[in-house]
Amino acid sequence: MGLVDAVRGAFGLLVNGDPVLWRIVWISVSTSVLGLLIATPFAVAGGYAIAMTQFRGRRVVIWLVQAALSLPTVLIGLLLYMTLSRHGPMGGLQWLFSQPGIVAGQVVIALPVLLAFTLSAVQAADPRLAETAIAHGASPWRVMSTLLYEVRFGVMAAIISGFGRVISEVGCAMMVGGNIAGETRTITTAIALETSKGEFAQGIALGVVLVTIALAMNGAMMVLQGDAHAARGRG
Repeated sequence: MGLVDAVRGAFGLLVNGDPVLWRIVWISVSTSVLGLLIATPFAVAGGYAIAMTQFRGRRVVIWLVQAALSLPTVLIGLLLYMTLSRHGPMGGLQWLFSQPGIVAGQVVIALPVLLAFTLSAVQAADPRLAETAIAHGASPWRVMSTLLYEVRFGVMAAIISGFGRVISEVGCAMMVGGNIAGETRTITTAIALETSKGEFAQGIALGVVLVTIALAMNGAMMVLQGDAHAARGRG
């Protein structure tokens, strides 16, 4: 199939609502969103705690969080594969080659991104905010909610970046999900499969969807940055 024919076929799949293609998109988006929803509360709370608490080994913890950002997703997939395999410590869950297994991988991949961004956002906040809240007798929960509200644009940027990371990864989804048609085949694993088969139409169509998602996320990031600048200007 030539390039022109492949592109024509790709847009035909998109326009005609090919059920196989949109099933793949749905699996990718749903598992990514679910993984992000699970990871976000733990990561935001963890990032806040690390930023606001002084303890022995804090710099080592921050270094490990930053280092985790560069972990290859295929390595995370390998570790999860061994954990979820029949003889692994979590083999009884039978999550290997299933959507819950993919979600577990997305959680592990998203955690360091959300944690690092939240940590940076809280550290960059004006320390007088927390001091003022404490001076007025605010509870620890109230101090946390006040400070996180002030850095909400940074937290939302963390969530957007985390979503971009999990929906575009291929190594972990391939190893833990197994690329099963209709069950665990995601956008990235489907692109890899179709390219290896020489069937480019579906791969291009899925690539268009992935680029559209990336553009939408970057647009949201720009809006957030504009809102943050406007809020600082009003302040």
